Amino acid sequence: MSAAPAQPRGGARTGARRLLLRLLVVLVVTAAAVLLGAALAQAAPVQPEEPVAPTEPAGLGFDLDVEAGTPSTSIVALLALTLLGVAPSLLLMMTSFTKIFVVLSLTRNALGLQGVPPNQVLAGLTLFLSLFIMAPVLGDVNTVALQPYLDGSTDFAGAFGAAQGPLREFMVGLTREEDLALLTRAAGMPNPESPETVPMQTLIPAFMLSELRAAFIIGFVIFVPFLVIDLVVASALMAMGMMMLPPSMISLPFKILLFVLVDGWGLIVTQLVGSY
Repeated sequence: MSAAPAQPRGGARTGARRLLLRLLVVLVVTAAAVLLGAALAQAAPVQPEEPVAPTEPAGLGFDLDVEAGTPSTSIVALLALTLLGVAPSLLLMMTSFTKIFVVLSLTRNALGLQGVPPNQVLAGLTLFLSLFIMAPVLGDVNTVALQPYLDGSTDFAGAFGAAQGPLREFMVGLTREEDLALLTRAAGMPNPESPETVPMQTLIPAFMLSELRAAFIIGFVIFVPFLVIDLVVASALMAMGMMMLPPSMISLPFKILLFVLVDGWGLIVTQLVGSY
């Protein structure tokens, strides 16, 4: 049998060229259509959209009250946090806290008790005694400064100036003129016409010096009877030849007994409260 005749190579090549030419034409036409559509889309006018109405801003977590006179809740909260931040300094410098705490600490040392009562107990007792003593002054500050500011009848500067009045009156009545003169000379300022005209930056340290002086005087008076007990016990131990026995171990029960019999805490608190 005879074999089928082979196709010529020239025909195959011609068919491939025609196929490639057709594909190229299709790609060119497609690209031209895409470019023409994009040009038409850009040239066509676009209708503007309607403007969007503004919306209320989302809540920020605090109230921005801009009404004249009345402070907003956020301002009041900010003032409260600021007051809490400076409260320890105000408590130490402008109230009876320092004097009471020093007297109670000296009383504990006079008894020979190093850790009883602990500092937390003394500080708590001092704090509530200070609030008890300063209650009239704080009430005046609330009446003449805080409430008018919250009602909107005065601004912050006016409230701050009004609050100084009761505190100044309290401190001037307990400050010695010698301490005022000392700090006035140290600052190189002229002598004030009266104690009521002394600047606060001079009055506050002078008040603290006077309070410390009064506290040490009261502490000295408290130390004297306990010192007598220590001397009597030490002399008795030496007379009996018990020089190796610590006198404080023997005198401590007698000092505690004496302190309880005379109602020492009541006398000290009465003296402290009465000094104001």
